[in-house]
Amino acid sequence: MMFPEYRPRRLRRNETLRAMIRETTVSPAHLIYPLFVQPGKGVREEVPSMPGVFRLSIDNLIKEAKECLGLGVRHVILFGLPEKKDPAGSEAYAKDGIIQRAVRALKDKVPDMLVTTDVCLCEYTDHGHCGVIVEQEVDNDASLELLAKTALSHAEAGADMVAPSDMMDGRVSEIRAALDENNFHQVPIMAYAVKYASSFYGPFRDAADGAPQFGDRRGYQMDPANSREAMREATLDVEEGADILMVKPAVPYLDIVSRLRDEFDLPIAAYHVSGEYAMIKAAAANGWLDEARVVDETLLSIRRAGADIILTYCAKEFARRYNGG
Repeated sequence: MMFPEYRPRRLRRNETLRAMIRETTVSPAHLIYPLFVQPGKGVREEVPSMPGVFRLSIDNLIKEAKECLGLGVRHVILFGLPEKKDPAGSEAYAKDGIIQRAVRALKDKVPDMLVTTDVCLCEYTDHGHCGVIVEQEVDNDASLELLAKTALSHAEAGADMVAPSDMMDGRVSEIRAALDENNFHQVPIMAYAVKYASSFYGPFRDAADGAPQFGDRRGYQMDPANSREAMREATLDVEEGADILMVKPAVPYLDIVSRLRDEFDLPIAAYHVSGEYAMIKAAAANGWLDEARVVDETLLSIRRAGADIILTYCAKEFARRYNGG
């Protein structure tokens, strides 16, 4: 049809018409809220590079989870700051580690909250890398046993889902086997299937105190230049038993989110990471943009690209607006 027979503006004249034909929606049900937990009591320390994001002791973690649940955000992912670090990241899989204690507390006090745990070693190793170091290199196969032990310890504490973020080859298979052998068949794996060696992680490393002490992570995280490799990575995770595939970061890699959506039938998650969040906050603080509208547009773009699930530090603020707060 040619103008004037077809006029697209007819269905844009008011919000009722726009809402009626809207193709993509975002609600709190689509969001996972990342939370940082640390030892102590009464701790609520704001992360300087992430305004509105806090390091929380377990008592305040429970308060935060209850508030989120009341807003309709029913899913959190936990990152831990341990009391001590060592070369093997032993606090990651300790029975009384910070994440294990936090999971038990959340499932006891906020049982309706879905709790996912990040499975990695970087926050727990004194060298800051995501695996075991052998001759100044991350040893892939030596790291797998420790990652499986970490995931299993989280499941034993009551985690509803585990999310390996280390990018070691074969870790999904190793974790799936450990969970199944210990009768945790029902615990799904949300794999960081396509995690790029991105410059957008800086504020997270401030929050989690997880920057590498030497070198970088480009030897195991993906090259930002590659998209075909992303399909190979995701295929491996599917074959190894992943239940959800994640792309990280989100907005700079919407093409990858879209390709995964077209290629796979599994749910697709995208992590709207700390640097993406911090840029919005900084621009809004300077009056350069409307924060709420930019957040809404950003989350819509991630969903429109094909993500079923979005991990975002904006979850609570978005949910408050969504509920009219």
